[in-house]
Amino acid sequence: MPRIESTAARLAKLGFADGARAAQLVRQAGAEMDDLLELLVDVADPDQALVSLTRLAERDPAVLGAVREDERLRARLPAVLGVSAALGEHLVRHPGHVALLARPRLGDARAELLRAVGAVPGEALAPEAAAGAAPGDDLVPGDASGAVPGDGIASGEAAGAAPAPGEPRWVATADDPLNALRVAYRGRLMHLAARDLTGEASLSEVMAELSDLAGAALEAALAIARAEVDDADVRLAVIGMGKCGARELNYISDVDVIFVAEPREGADEAKALRTATRLAQAMMRACSTTTSEGSLWEVDAGLRPEGRSGPLVRTLGSHLAYYRRWAKTWEFQALLKARPVAGDAELGAAYVEAANDLVWSAATRDNFVEDVQAMRRRVEAHARSEGDRQLKLGPGGLRDIEFAVQLLQLVHGRLDPLLRRRATLPALAALSRGGYVGRDDSRGLAEAYSFLRQVEHLLQLHRLRRTHIVPTGEEDLRRLGRALGMQADPVGEFTARWRRHAMEARRLHEKLFYRPLLQAVSRLQEAEARLPATAAQARLEALGYVDPAGALRHIAALASGVSRRAAIQRTLLPVMLGWFADTPDPDGALLGFRQVSDKLGTTPWYLRLLRDETAVAARMSRVLGTSRYATGLILHAPDAVAMLGSDAELAVRSRESLANEASAAVSRHGGDPESAVAAVRALRRKELFRTAVADISGLIDIETVGGALSALNDVTLQAALDVALAKAPDVTGFAVIAMGRLGGMECSYASDADVMFVHSPLPGVAEREATDAAFAVANEVRRLLALPAPDPPLVIDPDLRPEGRQGPLVRTLASYRAYYARWSSPWESQALLRARFSAGDQELGARFVSMVDELRYPAGGLHDDAVREIRRLKARMEAERLPRGADPALHTKLGPGGLSDVEWVAQLLQLRHAGELPSLRTTRTLEALRAAVGEGLLAPADEAVLAEAWRFASRIRDAIMLVKGRPGDSVPRDSGERKLIARTLGYPPDGSEDFLDDYRRVTRRARQVVERVFYGA
Repeated sequence: MPRIESTAARLAKLGFADGARAAQLVRQAGAEMDDLLELLVDVADPDQALVSLTRLAERDPAVLGAVREDERLRARLPAVLGVSAALGEHLVRHPGHVALLARPRLGDARAELLRAVGAVPGEALAPEAAAGAAPGDDLVPGDASGAVPGDGIASGEAAGAAPAPGEPRWVATADDPLNALRVAYRGRLMHLAARDLTGEASLSEVMAELSDLAGAALEAALAIARAEVDDADVRLAVIGMGKCGARELNYISDVDVIFVAEPREGADEAKALRTATRLAQAMMRACSTTTSEGSLWEVDAGLRPEGRSGPLVRTLGSHLAYYRRWAKTWEFQALLKARPVAGDAELGAAYVEAANDLVWSAATRDNFVEDVQAMRRRVEAHARSEGDRQLKLGPGGLRDIEFAVQLLQLVHGRLDPLLRRRATLPALAALSRGGYVGRDDSRGLAEAYSFLRQVEHLLQLHRLRRTHIVPTGEEDLRRLGRALGMQADPVGEFTARWRRHAMEARRLHEKLFYRPLLQAVSRLQEAEARLPATAAQARLEALGYVDPAGALRHIAALASGVSRRAAIQRTLLPVMLGWFADTPDPDGALLGFRQVSDKLGTTPWYLRLLRDETAVAARMSRVLGTSRYATGLILHAPDAVAMLGSDAELAVRSRESLANEASAAVSRHGGDPESAVAAVRALRRKELFRTAVADISGLIDIETVGGALSALNDVTLQAALDVALAKAPDVTGFAVIAMGRLGGMECSYASDADVMFVHSPLPGVAEREATDAAFAVANEVRRLLALPAPDPPLVIDPDLRPEGRQGPLVRTLASYRAYYARWSSPWESQALLRARFSAGDQELGARFVSMVDELRYPAGGLHDDAVREIRRLKARMEAERLPRGADPALHTKLGPGGLSDVEWVAQLLQLRHAGELPSLRTTRTLEALRAAVGEGLLAPADEAVLAEAWRFASRIRDAIMLVKGRPGDSVPRDSGERKLIARTLGYPPDGSEDFLDDYRRVTRRARQVVERVFYGA
C-alpha cells in the first residue's frame, strides 16, 4: 500500500489528474511502464491516454516494446490517445493498427480502401495524387494562403475521381465489406490524426486529406453497391459538395453530394436513371449503415435540385435545365464547392465544367441583388441568434466567415477568375490579394477561421462524434487547451483565446463588405491593394444600391482626407453602409447621411455620438433609408439626432408638456408674430420627427400616431391663435372646433386641419365689430401657419362649415344654432359627429359642442328617410369622388373596405343610437365600433374585421407619406414603390406581393361587413 500511494503521488506531480487511479491502472497492467509514463505527461489528457494504453497493453503486450523501439510511434501514439478516446477504443479492437502509426506516410487511400472491401480496381484507377492536382492549378503546399493542391476551380477538372472505364466493384473476396471499409477508413483516419496532433501536417493538409479519404470511402461504397445493382446501362458520377467538395472536410461530418448519371450508349434513359437511383441509394447505405464497427457518416444529397423533394439522380442535361431556369442564388453559392469525388470521372468533370459557367454568371441573373441581400442578412441573423458556444453557427463562428467569403466570390468572381477557389482560406487569400478584402482583415479572419477549425477537429476527435459546441466542463476545456499547447493555465488560456478570435471574427465580419469601399475612394494606405472602382460599384449594386457610382461619390465626400472628422467617418461607414443596405432605400439613406453630416459634421457631439452610441447610428440608418419625410425633417432640425438614442426619448409627449413649451416660445417672441409662430412650427417639426421615428421603429401603433399628431396640431393651433388674438384683445371670444380627422384624433402625417371657427362678442362690443375682429383672427391664424418655411405647413381647411366655401368663415354661436335649426342636412349631422373643442376659448367651445349634440345624437335616432339618404349619399360618393384612373380596389380611403367604408358604418350606428346610448358619443372611429359591440349593436367578429381594415388602410396612408415625402391614398401600382411601402410596414424584402394580397383580403372581408351592416344587404 505505501508503494501505491507513493506512485500515486509521483503520477499526480507528473500531471495526472487522478494519481491514485493512474497508479492502480499501472499496477493492473502487469507490465513495466515507468519509462513510458513520461511520454504521457505533455499530452492533452494524460489520464485518458493511460487508460487506453493500459487496455492496449493488455490486448497486445508487444505494443509497449514497439513504442520503446520506434521514435515515431513514441510521439504519435500518446498524442492520439491523449485526445481521442474513440481512436483509443479502435486500437484496442484492432491492435494491429498500431503499426500504421510507425509508417511515415500511407499509400493511395482509394486503392487501399478498394482492396479492403475486396473490390477489383478498374483498369485505369487514378492514383491518389489525382485527387489533389487540378490542371493548371498554381497553388502549392505551404502557400501562405493556406491552400493545398487542387483547391482551384479549373475548367475540365477531374480531381478526386477515378475514371469511368472498368469501374471497381466488389467481388466477394472480403467476408464483410462494410466492416472492412470502416476498419480501413478509421485506420487511415487515425494515421492522419497522429500527423495532425504532432504538427506533421498543416490544417489545410489535414482538411484536404480528410476530403480525399471521404472520396475514397465513397468510391469503395460505390464498388460495394455495384455488387448489389447491375449498372451495365448507366454511368454515375458522385459530385462532392460543401466541405467535401472544397477539400476542407472535418473529422466527423455529413458528406454532401450530388448524383449525376447518363445512360450508356444505346441504353434507355428512364431505365438507366432508375438503375442509377438504386445504385446511389445502395452507396449511401454502405456509408451510413451501423455495423459492429459503427458507421462512417451520413451521405447527404439535400443540395440537389429541388432538394429532398427532387429526384435523387438526374442527367447532366436535367441538372443544367434546372439551374438555368429555377435555381436560386444560394444554389449557385453551393456550386462554388462542386468537385467530382467518385464514380465516372469524365461525367463528373463535365458536370463541374458546365456548373462553373453558371456559377460565375449568377451575378447577371434577375433577383441576384435581392438574393445576396437575403443571404447576407441570414448570415448576420445567425450571428445574432445562435448560442455563443457554437463554433459553427454562433456569433463570429465558422459559418459567418464561410458565407461572407462565398458571397464576395459570387459578386466579384465573374470578372476576376483568380477568385475562383473552392476552399475558404485560399479564397480569402485571393480576395485579399485582389483588394476585395483588406489585408489585415483577411489575416485576422484567416487566423480566427484556422483556430476555430482546429478546435472543431479536437472536439470531434474525442468521441468521433459530430459536434460544434464548445463544452463547459473544466476537464473538457483542459483537454482542449493542452492539445493546443497551452500548459500553464489551459482552461483560462483556451477560453480567452477562443473568445478573442470569435469576437475578432464578428467585428471583422461586420465591415468585411464595406471597408474596401472606403479604400477604393480614399488615398490613404497606398501600400494596401485597393478595390478597383468597377469592383466597388459591383459590390454596392449587389448589396442593393441602385446608383453605385453616386454612392461612391458620397462615400468619398464623407471619408476622404486626413481630418479627425474623416477619420471618424471611416470608422463609422463600414458598419453604417451595411445598415443602409438593410433599409428599403440604401441610396436615400447614404444621401441623407451625407446631408446631415454636412450640416452637423463640425459639431463636436454629432460624430462622437454616432461612434459611441451604436443604437443612435443604427436607428438613424433605418430612418434615413426608410423615410424621405423624416429625412426632410431632420435636415432642418439636425440636432434632433440626439433623441435617437433611447426608446424613452421617442415616447409621445403629453399635450400639457407641448402646450407649455409652445406657450414659452410665443412669449419669447411676443412682439413679432411671425417669429413666434416660426418657433412653434419648429417645435412641431421636432415633434413630427419624434413621432415618425417612433412609428418607423414600431414603438407606437396607428391609434397612438393619430392621437399624437392630432394633439400636436391642437397645440400648434392654440399657439397661432394666441399670437393672432393679440391683435384683437377684449373684442370677442374665439374658439377653434376640430372636425374630420383632427376632431377624431386620427390625423395622419399628411392631414390638413379640418376646423370651424366660432366666436362670441364680449359684453359691450357690437356684433359687427366682433365679427370683423373674429374674421381677421381666423385669417391671421391661417396666414401664420401657411407662411413659407422649411417646416411642414399646417393647412387650415374650414370647408366643413355651414354653406361650405360660400358661407362665412366665422359665425357666432347663435348663427350656428339658427343655421342648423333651419337648414341642416343629414350629412352635416354626420360631419358633426367629429366635432370637438381644439383651441381658444374653452367655455365657448364647450357651449358649441353641447349645442351640436342634439343634432348629431338625435333623440329617438334617425328616421328611415334619413337613413336612406345617408346610404344614397355614400353610394354616390363611391361612384363620383374616386379620382380618375384610380383602381378602386387599391384606394385606401374611398375603395371597398377602405377608411370611408369603416367610418360610415361607425357614424351610422352613432346617428341611429347615440341619442339613447351615451357610450357611443365619441369622435373616434374605433372607439365608436368598440362601444357598439358593448351595446350589442355590432358583432365582435364584425368589429374585428372593420378595425383591422381601418388600421391597415391608415398605416398604408402614413407609410406612403413617410416613404415618399408626399401624400397618397392608393397602394402604389409601381412594384418598386410598392416594395418600399411593404418594407416600411414590416414585410420582408420579397414581401411586396404578400402585402398586396393581405390588403385585398382584409378590405374584401371588411366590405362584406359593410354591405351587411351599413347597406342592410
